[in-house]
Amino acid sequence: MSFPNKEDRLVCWNHRDEYWKCLDESKSQTDCNEFRKKYEQFCPSQWVKHFDRKREYIKFKERLELEGYVPEEKKRTSV
Repeated sequence: MSFPNKEDRLVCWNHRDEYWKCLDESKSQTDCNEFRKKYEQFCPSQWVKHFDRKREYIKFKERLELEGYVPEEKKRTSV
């Protein structure tokens, strides 16, 4: 696979952003399917993996900042 040119990168990032915006608006995964398909179509698969992991990490960080750190043992005993 050749490296995407600037135009291709911008198209990819725009589709990624549209998909993430759909998810951020608390719509279900099925509501965002069309955005996901375009995101996967216009972005290299390795980029999709990377961006998906990045989003998970960003969401984890946001949760951590809001809720604070809860040790794993405490989680098990409180359930």
